[in-house]
Amino acid sequence: MHVDVLIIGAGVSGIGAAAQLRERLPGKTLAILEQRDASGGTWDLFRYPGIRSDSDMFTFAFKWRPWESAQALADGHQIRDYLRQTAKDYGVDKLIHYGHKVTGAAWSTEDKQWTVSVETSDGPTEITARFLWNCSGYYDYANGYQPEFAGLDDYEGTFVHPQHWPEDLDYAGKKVVIIGSGATAVTLLPNLAGEGRAEKVTMLQRTPTYILSRPGQDAIASLLKTAPFKLLGKLPFKRVREKVGHEAVRWENIALTVGTYQIARRAPGVVKKVIRDQWINGLTARGGRPGMTKDEAIAYVDKHFNPPYNPWDQRICFVPDGDMMKSIREGYAAVVTDRIKTFVPKGIELESGETLEADIVISATGLNLRLFGGLDYTVDGEPVSLPEQMAYKGLMITGIPNFAYTIGYTNASWTLKADLVTDYVIRLLDFMGENGYDVAAVTRDPSVEERPFMDLASGYIQRSLELMPKAGDRAPWTAKQNYLVDMKALGAPVADGALKFS
Repeated sequence: MHVDVLIIGAGVSGIGAAAQLRERLPGKTLAILEQRDASGGTWDLFRYPGIRSDSDMFTFAFKWRPWESAQALADGHQIRDYLRQTAKDYGVDKLIHYGHKVTGAAWSTEDKQWTVSVETSDGPTEITARFLWNCSGYYDYANGYQPEFAGLDDYEGTFVHPQHWPEDLDYAGKKVVIIGSGATAVTLLPNLAGEGRAEKVTMLQRTPTYILSRPGQDAIASLLKTAPFKLLGKLPFKRVREKVGHEAVRWENIALTVGTYQIARRAPGVVKKVIRDQWINGLTARGGRPGMTKDEAIAYVDKHFNPPYNPWDQRICFVPDGDMMKSIREGYAAVVTDRIKTFVPKGIELESGETLEADIVISATGLNLRLFGGLDYTVDGEPVSLPEQMAYKGLMITGIPNFAYTIGYTNASWTLKADLVTDYVIRLLDFMGENGYDVAAVTRDPSVEERPFMDLASGYIQRSLELMPKAGDRAPWTAKQNYLVDMKALGAPVADGALKFS
């Protein structure tokens, strides 16, 4: 098989890229390779209770495919359905080749094309393409990050990693310990805890995380669905009104996301206080079972929700409608900040000497990064060493011609960046076609100083930085993680002098 554009990955990025290619460059042939047997990427792989977006859906949904619900943080199955319906409506579902695991990609300057090595159930095969677009994300789908725990072999209960959640896991009436304090852990806790669920859920964390509640329903999106606005939809220019409404909700959430991040970087004390006050109020609120006294809440928050770093040095976790606070307040869940000494037959012994009894231990300890699908790239027979290369505009790599990748934001919705990358790559392909160019490549500028590819202190990033390419200290090599900055940078003409065509 030979195509003009070959996309790797049928998740958010791959479906979005293919849909827009079909819409805007219908003359280009394309195919999508997906190593799994289903589309949806993350939203098909993860099946643990309560899995949901940790970004608002009005910016996580594609810019050109509005999220029609007022629900801000959507459940995993809703996102999966949204992606699959999008793929179907744009004819992308017919372009996906499932069970195709890409193992290597070789560029030939003489042939001006890629030869991609693929493993399938029918044996190995090769596919050629003029342009290669890696949309496989940045983490390992096969294995999550799993630290070595002393005494784990002695543990008599059930040990689970959320990336491989057993469909038949029965946690009703059980004592559950969740190891970790990231997005997965704070999602699992309120979904496992409560009336008729686990007997007690304990989140065991080594280091606290900043956790911020936001409304589960977006106020503007909800308003647009009220009777007066529905009546307006029956008047002329309905599509115009729907588009204006969608853009209003989308930009409200962009402003909130970008604004929160910028304030956190410039005035971290302000954001710390907002989060601390929200938690104290959440733990002392009345309704249902009695909450804590204010003094109890202050002591609890200062011990378990007071990280030793500033907001957005690592990701802030968002929870809808304070569901985690409610679970703790009503006594169904608790947080313990300590270190694991060893597993024992009935649970976990901590360095403080306390033992947590557990029928089930969930190791929500994070991800393993696998940048660009972990593929081996060669150019004219020479292996490409990614750590020696530099990223260009956060979507191309020096030394690798006719190649783009999509990696979303770490401090905002993934799809905000994915949409910008998609638009840029399509304009690049269009520019090359109009001008008769076969090859687009970037060469590293030796005067540009190196910066980290991802400027985030989270463990899953830091464990893999040495395997990543570099960012630079100036445009177009910087990695700003700022949607408004990237709108300008990626919206500029593709022929900027740094990108060379032949």
